[in-house]
Amino acid sequence: MSAASNLRSEDQFLCSICLDVFTDPVSTPCGHNFCKTCISLHWDMNQSCKCPMCNETFNIRPQLRVNTFISEVVAQFRREAQQKASSSSSEMCTKHDKLLELFCKTDQTCVCTLCSVLDHKNHEFVPLREEYEGKKAELEKTEAEIQQMIQKRRLKIQEITESVKMSKDAADRQKAEGVQVFTALKESVERRLKKFIKEIEDKQEATEKQAEGLIKDPEQEISELMERSSEVEQLSRSEDHLHLLQSFSSLKAPPSKDWTEVRVHPPSYEGTVVRAAELQRVQQYAVDVTLDPDTAQTNLILSDDGKQVYCGDVRKKLPDNSERFSYCPIVLGEQSFSLGRFYFEVQVKGKTKWDLGVARESINRKGDITLSPQNGFWTVVLRNGNEYIACADPPVRLFLLPGPEKVGVFVDYEEGLVSFYDVGAAALMYSFTGCSFTHKLHPFFCPSLSYCGKNSAPLIICPKMHYIA
Repeated sequence: MSAASNLRSEDQFLCSICLDVFTDPVSTPCGHNFCKTCISLHWDMNQSCKCPMCNETFNIRPQLRVNTFISEVVAQFRREAQQKASSSSSEMCTKHDKLLELFCKTDQTCVCTLCSVLDHKNHEFVPLREEYEGKKAELEKTEAEIQQMIQKRRLKIQEITESVKMSKDAADRQKAEGVQVFTALKESVERRLKKFIKEIEDKQEATEKQAEGLIKDPEQEISELMERSSEVEQLSRSEDHLHLLQSFSSLKAPPSKDWTEVRVHPPSYEGTVVRAAELQRVQQYAVDVTLDPDTAQTNLILSDDGKQVYCGDVRKKLPDNSERFSYCPIVLGEQSFSLGRFYFEVQVKGKTKWDLGVARESINRKGDITLSPQNGFWTVVLRNGNEYIACADPPVRLFLLPGPEKVGVFVDYEEGLVSFYDVGAAALMYSFTGCSFTHKLHPFFCPSLSYCGKNSAPLIICPKMHYIA
């Protein structure tokens, strides 16, 4: 219907008698259309009934009825004309009363054809519809860009909000961890303070016992000297010259002992504090260490979390890769270090034989192995339950009584230092100094054979958070 209406013109709906749009249109037998009133008056004024269009004569005056189809089409045309007139009233040139059909790009205004000739000479024009479509497309593009910008800013707001939430969650975790660390630190300090006070009290008690033993001798001598002083006083008052001369030599003062050389040496309390402070200093470089199963000799049994290892009696069928130790029951830590400082602790309680330390990544892993710095090993070992040896060149016997239940290993890569600590006593066991490291270093563990269960306890890598306990 809309396509058809675009093809209609006013001429199609004009009565040829009154030259106006049909009113109550009727059709003659010859097929022409007229207003009912117009054709009726025309035939009333003439003797014969002829068609004003084709002059066909009708002997009998036709019975005229309103053509409902044409009437409906004319009504539709009238409505469309009214709508077009109302919508076009704002598109008319107020100066020339003509339709605004052009857009002056020079003055950026809408004009009619007369305006373009009279008032806008030498200006650049484009059809108004073309400019409208272009501007509409630009507005649609601008709207899309604005919506895109809005979406980007909404996403940014969402990102910032999520970032703030993540930051708050991280802050809450850090606060919780901080409380946990400082609570553990407080408990550790309290335990160490109690231990420190107990050591001082024990040393003071030993000093007092030593002093008591030293006091007994001079007190005994004082008692003897007082008795002799009484005898001398009585003899000096005697007038028996013979008795005085006979007794004089026996009543002389005995040789005096030089008590100035007898001293009570107060114990030194600084060592405990210094040792604890030194251990705490290296513990701040603690790292998380796990065992590397690809390096483990096939008799070794590792825990699922990679924190414990002991030696089994049966060799497992595992690939003989280049990283794996083929003969000695050794396993390395997964982590490697080639700069800075690092520290880890290993529980050795209940074992009669073990090897601990660090090893160069490029060490020999096949066949029998000799532990020495020249071969890329910096280790301390336990043998026969109580023989501790630093595997230097030559080996150094360490006198540790009692032996450690937990060993701390500290490495300063740039300084060329590897130190071993008895954690329980906060005491340094041994240090390799002047080392020259040029390769990656790995933590080194050897739980040794079980010896029918006598050495079946595992080596246990202590969790990093427990070092301050």
